This record gives sequence, structure tokens and C-alpha cells, in this order.
Amino acid sequence: MTHYDALETRSADERAAAQLAALNARLAQNGLAPVGALSDLARLPVLRKSELSARQKARPPFGGLPVANAAHVFQSPGPIYEPGGVSHDWWRMGRFLHACGIGPGDVVQNCFGYHLTPAGMIFESGARAVGAAVLPAGTGQTDLQVRAAADIGTTAYAGTPDYLKVILDRAAEMGERLKITRAAVGGGALFPSLRKEYADRGIACLQCYATADLGNIAYESAAQEGMIVDEGVIVEIVRPGTGDPVPDGEVGEVVVTTLNPDYPLIRFATGDLSAVMPGQSPCGRTNLRIRGWMGRADQTTKIKGMFVRPEQVAEFVGRHPEISRARVVATREGETDAMTVQVESAGGDATAYQKSVMDVLKLRGRIEIVPKGALPNDGKVIEDRRRYD
Repeated sequence: MTHYDALETRSADERAAAQLAALNARLAQNGLAPVGALSDLARLPVLRKSELSARQKARPPFGGLPVANAAHVFQSPGPIYEPGGVSHDWWRMGRFLHACGIGPGDVVQNCFGYHLTPAGMIFESGARAVGAAVLPAGTGQTDLQVRAAADIGTTAYAGTPDYLKVILDRAAEMGERLKITRAAVGGGALFPSLRKEYADRGIACLQCYATADLGNIAYESAAQEGMIVDEGVIVEIVRPGTGDPVPDGEVGEVVVTTLNPDYPLIRFATGDLSAVMPGQSPCGRTNLRIRGWMGRADQTTKIKGMFVRPEQVAEFVGRHPEISRARVVATREGETDAMTVQVESAGGDATAYQKSVMDVLKLRGRIEIVPKGALPNDGKVIEDRRRYD
């Protein structure tokens, strides 16, 4: 299959130069000074959803951020309001649908929601970009979904990973044989067993990683080796609770800068965990790859009646340069909460660490010093081992 456009096969230097120019234009829109390199992004503050929500309450609907050419206004839980445009491939979803093999002649049964939230429009915009027709099915009413798919002859599905199985199973009960051979899914985990079931039914299923605020962030290709970062965003992986990039391969929080001139978000924290993968995709696309969704970065946990947040763990680590990583572990001892702070350090002073823990976390806990590299590479800085059943 040919690629969506020439951007997908650029050299790393070409991509970095183009993204830097676009980034500085977006920074100017936000009233920020230009940077000399993409790595300088790490010096800028992270924008979290809680802060965006607070800004929007103070200055509705978009918090004073630069917004242009908004044809729609959407509402996501929070509530948070997002603009939507109608220019070509505004959310950049066409790139993913093309990777799925969807194009002219296809009819996409779009089972993402169209009400308030933008998911339905995001995928419809992508289908329009690749020249496919759309059945705007939305969610629910499975019998009608089957009837329409059979009558119209839909060839592709867009929606959450599990709802396609509901449609297929109901179609079998109704004695209908559908023509769906490709599926573009998102908004939930695509488990290997479910992907295999679709493949056994003759349906190639690929997944993307997108949000209402940012549009498409990364997507699978037919190679199915990680997710390829979209050409219209810059992705960083940072240590949870901070804006500090982690080494490639280490799990951290996904922070995204979108280069969309209509709605440029700078260092927007998704709250999701992932990690950078080495090398390039066998499909020929040359952009950075990530491992996909690996959990949530907001690990705020209540211990002994006090909230412990990732930002506090980061502050604790920052007080001791010899500490590479730390992890707070919550357990139960009898009927009482207990806290252990695991510290990656070449020796170190447990007494000093104990004092810092009290100062920053406001709780007393055991200190466990472990060798560098001993803590799991799962992005967790707070682990709750207490059982609630």
C-alpha cells in the first residue's frame, strides 16, 4: 500500500526541521518565545486537564487559548470544551484510516458517538479525507445497525473494539452475512484475543490512540509493531508528576504538542502512560513509535487519610540528586495503612530520606534503598497493593 503522503517517510532531520518551524509558529500564537530545538520544549510548563478546565471556567469556552475556524464546539467529561473544524482532515484521522486500507469505494459504519463529544465527527472527517462514504450509525440500536450494514453493504467499521463483535454476533443470529473486512478502532483496549477473533472472521482490525483535545496522536499500521506517532503532533514521554522527559524505553506520561494552527495545545498532558520504541516500523513509516496505552499516569492515592500525588514523589526525588527513581508503595498491616518508599540510589542516607518523606509527603514511611534499575519499568511512582475485596 502507498503511504498517505510524503510526510510519513521523511528523514529524521527533515521532520525535526519542519516541526521546529511549525512549533515556533504555534508558540507565537500562544504568546511564547521561540525555541532553538525541539528538545527545548521540556523547558516549558505542562498543561494538565485540570488546569485547562479551570481556565475554561474563568474564560469560557476555551480558556483564552488561541482558537480559529471553529465550526463545532464539543463537550467532554469535566466538563472540558473542545473546538472542531471542517477543513481537510482537521483531526488528522485520515492517516490512520488510510493505514487500515480504507479509501474510495468503502462505506464506513461509524459507531462512535455524535452527541456532545467529538469522536463521531473525528472519524467522519478522516473517512472524508480518504474518500470513503460514511454511515453515521452512532452507538446502540444493534438490530438497526445490522439491518443498515446488510442493506448498504458497509465494508469498514469505526468504533470501540468490542462493539463490532456485538454487531457481528447479532448479524449471525439474524442470518445476515456482512461485508465488513476492515476495522478502525479506538477508545478502549484491543485485546489480542479479540483481534484474532476478527481476523478469523476475515476482518483486519487496527487501533489508534486519539483524544478529543488533540485528535489523532498515534496509530497502528499493518505491521502491528507499536503505534506510529502522527505527523501533526510532537510527543514526549515524561516522568509522572513532572514535565521531565524520561530516557527512551522508560514508561512515562504521554505529553503532546499539537501543531494545528486552529487550536495549538502546547505540552498537553494526556494522563496516559506509554514508552518510546526503538527503531522504525517495518511498514516504511519513519516517525517515532510508542508502545500504545499502558495505563494511567494519575496515580493519586489516599494513604492514612492523606492524598499522595505523583508531583510529591517527584519533589522528593528532586531533593536528592543521587536518587534516580522512587516509588511509594501502599500496603496494609493488620487494619492500618502502611507506606514504604522504595528509592533507587547508590547507598544514600536513609535518615535524610525519611525526613524528606515527612516534609513532602506529610506521612511517615519505611525507606527501602534498592540498586539502580531495580524498580519495574511500568511508569508507576505510586503503587497501591492494598486489597479491597
